[in-house]
Amino acid sequence: MLKKHNEFFKGLLLVSDLCFVSLAWWLTYAARFHSSLFVTSEPFVTRHYVVAWLIILGVWAAVFEWEDFYRPRRLSTHHRENVELIKCSAIALLIFLGVIFLIREVVLSRIVVVLFWLSSLFLVSLSHHLFREALRFARRRGYNLRHVLIIGTPSLAASLVNRLNSYKRLGLKLVGIYLTEGEPSPNLSDGVDRIGSEKDLAKFIRSGAVDQVFVALPLEQAAKLREIQEWLGDEPVTLHFVPDLGEIATLRGSVEEFDGLQIISLQSSPHGGWNAFLKRGLDLILGASALVIFAPIMLLITVAIRCSSRGPIFYRQERMGLDGRRFLMLKFRSMIEDAEKLTGPVWAAEDDPRVTPVGRWLRQTNLDELPQLINVLRGEMSLVGPRPERPPLIDEFRKSIPKYMLRHKVKAGMTGWAQIHGWRGNTSLASRIEYDLDYIENWSLWRDIKILARTLFGGFRNKRASHS
Repeated sequence: MLKKHNEFFKGLLLVSDLCFVSLAWWLTYAARFHSSLFVTSEPFVTRHYVVAWLIILGVWAAVFEWEDFYRPRRLSTHHRENVELIKCSAIALLIFLGVIFLIREVVLSRIVVVLFWLSSLFLVSLSHHLFREALRFARRRGYNLRHVLIIGTPSLAASLVNRLNSYKRLGLKLVGIYLTEGEPSPNLSDGVDRIGSEKDLAKFIRSGAVDQVFVALPLEQAAKLREIQEWLGDEPVTLHFVPDLGEIATLRGSVEEFDGLQIISLQSSPHGGWNAFLKRGLDLILGASALVIFAPIMLLITVAIRCSSRGPIFYRQERMGLDGRRFLMLKFRSMIEDAEKLTGPVWAAEDDPRVTPVGRWLRQTNLDELPQLINVLRGEMSLVGPRPERPPLIDEFRKSIPKYMLRHKVKAGMTGWAQIHGWRGNTSLASRIEYDLDYIENWSLWRDIKILARTLFGGFRNKRASHS
């Protein structure tokens, strides 16, 4: 019954998507040839666009089915679904263009094809979003539910129960729980069966009251999975394993598949593949724009430094960036020449006598950081990321601060999540690391933009902190 239910929704979604893809095709066709949006005398044959439309229906349906785009997504996110939609649509577009190339008699406007692809992405994504919201509305009211059994240790089972209770929109209703160890048992609502023995567990599953089973166990008990599968027998239930990776998964844990082999990543960088391309694009566009905008100010600062004290305009200091690679970070010189000749690498104090009058003003306004835009354009830094530190100081920090080196899984930044919260310069290192790791764990391009906005409007500034 459940399989028929899923097949019905898959069919419904496929028909809906093909309708929206068709709408996108004919809207762009009408906009191109039957509106005043485009002024052109380009000839067109309607029959060619009808043939192309029929090819589109076949190709898009085949690719969506091939990529299993309509599988159940109760535990997935709308963002992940959008990424898969872009992937499927890109594959479909390439196949479509290949077919059109082979059928030389069909001639199409490139504008129509491009606008169609973009508008189809928007319309299908919007329809799926509305569909998801309708499902969530129904699930909150007790419809389209899946009945869940939890098997696990008390602590992990309790954590999973709390999450299921917090996300009613997923439509996962807890109906039973079996603890592999003794008490304490998690607080359960009415209607949830506490199963006391393996015999009762097998009977409960075979009663047909369960659709999905979640097994929540620590890694040292993972061997019990085989035993649990035997308890389940050949019952048509979905089985999920929720391992306790909290102690060893340190940064952006994920599960990937490599030629049928499931690989669990315990720590990784968020800036790979498409994310790296987007972040680098943001750095280049905004970095180059900022360099042009601030060029007059940088010229005035250059003159002020030259006239107020001896020494170079720029201060080049070795810092550590992505994957521990070292680079020379640029700053406007704010101290006297050879300021660290006697002291060695140390943080500047709040009233450091080595700071020049112009340098003090530069530090208070953070304008001494502007030359780092050059580091950004070179690819040594990013606009947003953990602030880079000096190798001699890092050698000390990594000995006393757990997980310190994980901040080097991304490029160092001119500003960051820690800095806009006031953790800058000679402040709590532990708090800075906490914010840096939170930034990496929850990175998104939109979060970078918000950090830049808060930096621009004063979030970067911290009068209590000196520069490093």
